[in-house]
Amino acid sequence: MSQYLSQLSGLSTFIIILACGAHLFFFFVLWVWSRRDLRGIASSLDDFTRGLKHRSLLDSTGHLSDQIEAFLADVNETIEPGANPADRKVLSERVHILDEKRRYLNSHFFETCYNICRTMIEAYPLAGVLGTILAMGAALQTNAGAETGSAISSIVSHFGDAIWSTFAGLAAAILLMFINSVLETSFLGLVENRQHVRDTVVRAKRELALAEGSAANP
Repeated sequence: MSQYLSQLSGLSTFIIILACGAHLFFFFVLWVWSRRDLRGIASSLDDFTRGLKHRSLLDSTGHLSDQIEAFLADVNETIEPGANPADRKVLSERVHILDEKRRYLNSHFFETCYNICRTMIEAYPLAGVLGTILAMGAALQTNAGAETGSAISSIVSHFGDAIWSTFAGLAAAILLMFINSVLETSFLGLVENRQHVRDTVVRAKRELALAEGSAANP
């Protein structure tokens, strides 16, 4: 038993570093995922609003969230009472585009993955403490029947593993907290953009349906 504890305590630092690397890769996957979904939403709205006479034109290098907000502003302006009937007709004809690409509005899985990724950052300091406890436990287990002086000597010999384990846990947590702070704005922005698109699509369908009904029954 003591041999396994010693091996596990010796590997604790390596395990924490390995987990941190996997965590960083997971953040990278989420970043790629969010960029893909933002491009998908922007492309759908671009197709949806193409043909409007008064359409916002943004620099192609602008942030995707800004482009999405501009597209939504164009839609909201077009479905307002008193808007150009030709533009309303264009939106009515193109509304099926958003229905065909609604997969970009499915955010539950992304939000769940990001929540797991963000929450598990808190586990690294605990993992460092656990590695320290394992090192101390391995030292005591090895010298369970030895004298106090021998046990203390064994504890000192395992002190390096304990310190490095704690350091790795804290360093990983600090690094991942920094990465999360950099990416959090764009991730939460994606969630907000999706919600704005959902609300705008529902409103557009309702207003356009009412307009068509009024035109059919003057």
